[in-house]
Amino acid sequence: MANETSAVLARIPAAPVMEPMEDLVRRQLELLGEDPGREGLVRTPERVAKSMQWLTQGYGMDVDTLVGDAVFEETHEGMVMVRDIELYSLCEHHMLPFFGKAHIAYIPDGRIIGLSKLPRIVEVFARRLQVQERLTEQVAQAIEDVLRPRGVGVVIEAVHLCMMMRGVEKQNSSTITSALRGSFRDCPMTRDEFLRLANRRA
Repeated sequence: MANETSAVLARIPAAPVMEPMEDLVRRQLELLGEDPGREGLVRTPERVAKSMQWLTQGYGMDVDTLVGDAVFEETHEGMVMVRDIELYSLCEHHMLPFFGKAHIAYIPDGRIIGLSKLPRIVEVFARRLQVQERLTEQVAQAIEDVLRPRGVGVVIEAVHLCMMMRGVEKQNSSTITSALRGSFRDCPMTRDEFLRLANRRA
């Protein structure tokens, strides 16, 4: 855990990068009609800069490095699925959060991956400015590249604050996207099994 924390901190830029970000936030506050020098806002530029670096740390992550040696030879031929992987991301159109859950499954072809690596792969791509459609495809492609399985399926269901807080202001709508590769796309029985399990409610 300590090594993981150190790795994350190493990806947060030092003062030469943070200071210009803080200046931009300070100027934004002025344009909004606020006084960035008042007590409640004095440290807001610093906090926002650090927050943005944390929320977009996926740009400094690499799937191959993250997975490392957590790929194992195994003859298992059935579906492997991890459901309800929490994810948080930022919409690239308005830089407002969207969040929800990812459901991932694959059918091995002689190799499996450590289960904890699937949520970590989601993090690599979720912690960037995103659209949900691309995020779904990127996760599926990453798993396909790492494992070369017989098939991969990814479903993401999320709510978007850019729809809830502004614009159409619809608080009860959600967005569902899917990416199907190999047998998940080509075999109706495999596809149906995956979608049934992904949509199952506890």
